[in-house]
Amino acid sequence: MSSQIIDGKKISAEIRDEIAKDVQILKDNTGHVPGLAVILVGDDPASQVYVRMKKKACEKANIASFEYRMPADTKECELLKKIEELNENDKVNGILVQLPLPGQIDENKVIRTVSPLKDVDGLHPENLGLLLSGRPRFVSCTPYGIQELLMRSGCSPEGKNVVIVGRSNLVGKPLAAILMQKSAGANATVTVAHSRTRNLKEITVGADILVSAIGRPGFITSDMVSEGAVVIDVGINRIDDSTLEKGYRIVGDVEYDTVSRKVSFITPVPGGVGPMTIAMLLKNTVKSSKMKWA
Repeated sequence: MSSQIIDGKKISAEIRDEIAKDVQILKDNTGHVPGLAVILVGDDPASQVYVRMKKKACEKANIASFEYRMPADTKECELLKKIEELNENDKVNGILVQLPLPGQIDENKVIRTVSPLKDVDGLHPENLGLLLSGRPRFVSCTPYGIQELLMRSGCSPEGKNVVIVGRSNLVGKPLAAILMQKSAGANATVTVAHSRTRNLKEITVGADILVSAIGRPGFITSDMVSEGAVVIDVGINRIDDSTLEKGYRIVGDVEYDTVSRKVSFITPVPGGVGPMTIAMLLKNTVKSSKMKWA
């Protein structure tokens, strides 16, 4: 079997085009342009790359971008003060604090300080509670992007057995909450597995849709998936590769070469889930702006 690639770059580009049109309509009708503020504390190279990508995506969608860089030794109270200032800024509809944060800063406190009405990353306890109660306001961007990938590629989770390998607050838990909802694009039977799950292979083989978000390169092998399954690879792992000038390459959690021969649909890494995360961040920012001005 030759699997069909779920092209996250293509689908995210379609979504960004839709967002740009929404932004123009909002501007024409209200005079307001959605604004996204990103705070970067420290100089983590990967975080800097993500921030640049988000800024570029904002520019393409005509969303105002506000960037705040703070040194690695920033005190927690200084970061919280900046967030509180942005909470009160009407030009800012979304606030994203780039994670991870330096050790002296409590990430949970930071997440709780962001106004739930500007929490476009969908991490605030209030927004997570709304999701679990079936009344979502802002949905975590990566899980939201996964749902969009499934729907726009014709792989609706409706009535399917979905197995999620990984139980993080960023992906595994919110994705399970999204897909089990009694709503369009959901209605799945969801199993959440993880590194301590017994007989993991027996569980993953029973999946119609398998999502891996465990952060281990090549963890999902062909004997762990069923013929014709849909595989969504969330993993972003850096492994050494002396054949490349940069000395490394990025791979997912899935052993792509062998698994792709067995399944019906699969996301590549890179170019699968990654681009969708940023697209859904922009979508949430526009939604926040509409909630205030439309």
